Amino acid sequence: MSHFKDTGHLLRFAALFVIAFVMFLVIRHFVVPKTFGEYGHYRGAAIAEIAAKPVKFAGHETCETCHADILSIKAPGKHANVNCEACHGPLAKHADDPSITPPKLDTAVLCIRCHAASAAKPKGFPQVDADQHSGGVPCETCHQPHSPAISAGGAK
Repeated sequence: MSHFKDTGHLLRFAALFVIAFVMFLVIRHFVVPKTFGEYGHYRGAAIAEIAAKPVKFAGHETCETCHADILSIKAPGKHANVNCEACHGPLAKHADDPSITPPKLDTAVLCIRCHAASAAKPKGFPQVDADQHSGGVPCETCHQPHSPAISAGGAK
């Protein structure tokens, strides 16, 4: 029985481990939200919190119900698959109340967000060096923004 002379140390270590584990569970009970894990590794209440936020985007279908004329220009063009709010920003307030007019866009700034020359973009994607291409002149001076291959005068 002399080889068990250190049993007291092992029991104290085991007791500390049990106490630490119990403390962890108590702290976890107060720190982890009650709905955590309700839908996998997420906080279930987050869904209701997000749903309670006001809607900001109307969706391109909503835009197209009133702006069919723009859709007819956009549909055959290069921007056919670009949603309206990607350029125009969130428009739910305008969709709810058409008298709220969205601000006029500065195409010299807006278009370059996507079309600035970059080696990281696919080779077939239209890219421009804005300073050399237009010298800061708004894109709509020469291009129709909803179908950029069409010039501002209407000819291709």
